[in-house]
Amino acid sequence: MTMAWKQILKADPTEWLLEQEDPSVRFWALQDLEGKVFDHPEVKEAQDVLMESPPVRAILDAQQPEGHWVHREDMYLPKYKATTHSLLILAELGVRRTPVIERGLEHIFEFQRDSGHFLTNLPKTAKGRASVVKDGCCLDASVLYYISHFGYLDDPRVVRLLDFIVGYHSAEEAGWKCRAFPIDPDAVFPVNCYMGAAKTLRALSTISPERRSPEIEAIIGREVENVLENGIYRYLRNPDGTRKDKAGWKKFGFPLFYQSDALEVLDVLTRLGVRDGRMEDSVRLVLEAQGDDGRWPLKHTFNGKMWVDIDVKHQPSKWITLRAMRTLRRYYSG
Repeated sequence: MTMAWKQILKADPTEWLLEQEDPSVRFWALQDLEGKVFDHPEVKEAQDVLMESPPVRAILDAQQPEGHWVHREDMYLPKYKATTHSLLILAELGVRRTPVIERGLEHIFEFQRDSGHFLTNLPKTAKGRASVVKDGCCLDASVLYYISHFGYLDDPRVVRLLDFIVGYHSAEEAGWKCRAFPIDPDAVFPVNCYMGAAKTLRALSTISPERRSPEIEAIIGREVENVLENGIYRYLRNPDGTRKDKAGWKKFGFPLFYQSDALEVLDVLTRLGVRDGRMEDSVRLVLEAQGDDGRWPLKHTFNGKMWVDIDVKHQPSKWITLRAMRTLRRYYSG
């Protein structure tokens, strides 16, 4: 039966998303659009199939026997192929935890400092491991996202990471400081890294409510408000002090890595159960981007830079369509 929220669509692309040919998209669509639980036979079957799908195999086949991708000493470079990027894509594709994945994650943990923070280069000495640097919340956010997906939340090393994220957060100004943000303080409204905060909010949103500490709940609440205060994608400042759109955030992409867009942020907000009038402009943006066939196009891509291309730029994208559909489902059905 067609759900009431689908009446706002130009067409219903659900069957397209459930096609067997794309098991990763099907894996998520069965849960996010059809409401099937994780251990439902169809969901489990889709995950079984996706483990041997061409995109997953292309990434896993590039992994070195020791667990890393490309360089052992650098988790981040080259961008989009290094260890942290590879694990992030695998999580987004719905890959399950396996010994191969565990080797990759154990390698990632070698980059963690005593503080809980992750830096991109392997520490060479005890002094390096004792680093007190507080920077790069987007990197910690990506690591948290995929280690959460792969079931590591109870690991003491992840507890240290969460403690670092909590201790580093600015409740007054929102976000986390980063040396790369802002390049020009007069050109933005947020004081701290806005994109990194969006990524951290995304990672924290994957932690089930019953597992969130009061401190994490407080951070989520503050960051949700910060996103809404800034109109999701309107955090830039014109010379006259008025707000300006972040144009790139209106071009939806997948995967996004350290970047973000209005659709990804809406996806996070609706996962958290947020329904607020300040989201309406972004929701309208999503609805207007839908094609007459009910499908959403890929407007931003890192194809040609990753181990495997995902969808085709300017063509209908199952991944963008999936994200848009589950976002709208939550927003209008909540």
